[in-house]
Amino acid sequence: MSLPSMHPQPGNLRVVAEEIERATGLRVEILGGSLVMSPTPRGKHAGTIRRLRQQLELTMPPGLGMYEVTSIAMPGDDDDYCTPDLVVLPESWDTDDEWLADPLDVELAVEVISRSERATQIAGKNDWYAAAGVRALVVLDPRTGRWAHFAQPSSTGYCELIEGNYGEPIELNRPFDVTVDTACLPLYGQ
Repeated sequence: MSLPSMHPQPGNLRVVAEEIERATGLRVEILGGSLVMSPTPRGKHAGTIRRLRQQLELTMPPGLGMYEVTSIAMPGDDDDYCTPDLVVLPESWDTDDEWLADPLDVELAVEVISRSERATQIAGKNDWYAAAGVRALVVLDPRTGRWAHFAQPSSTGYCELIEGNYGEPIELNRPFDVTVDTACLPLYGQ
C-alpha cells in the first residue's frame, strides 16, 4: 500500500492526518504540530479499557457518557488534536456532528500506554492535555504496572499528580464517586 505524495506543513496537517488514517487504518493525532501514529491496540490494551469501562459505568454521573475513539481539540489550533483511549463527555456528544470534542467538556481522559511509547512521548501527551484544559487525566501503564492521575490543568502542566502501582486504587475527583480497582488490569507479557 502506498500513500499519495503528501507535504505536511502547518495549515494542512489535519488533511494529511485524515488521509493517513483513511489509507492505513492507523490512529493519527497531531500533538504540538507533530503527526503521531499509533497501531491498533493489542488485546491487553483493549482489555484494560474494557475493565475500566465496566467499573466507571456502575457509577457514571447522570448526563455523562464514555466514548472511545473520540478526539479532543486544542483550543485555537485547528491542526492540533489528541485521541485518548477513553473520554468522558456530556451525553449530548451522542448527537453532535463535530468530530473534535471541546476539551472544556471533558470530565476525564484515559490513556493506556502502548508497548512502543517512549517516555518523551508520554510526557508530551500529558502536557498536551493540561495545556488544552482537560480537567482530569488517568494514565495506565501495562508495561510497568503503574498508574498516574493528573488534575488541575494549567498551561505548564497539571498541578496535581497522584501515582501508584496496579493493585492500589485510583480515587477519581468530582464529578465521579468511584474508586478504580487497578488489581484487575492486565500487564503486557515479556
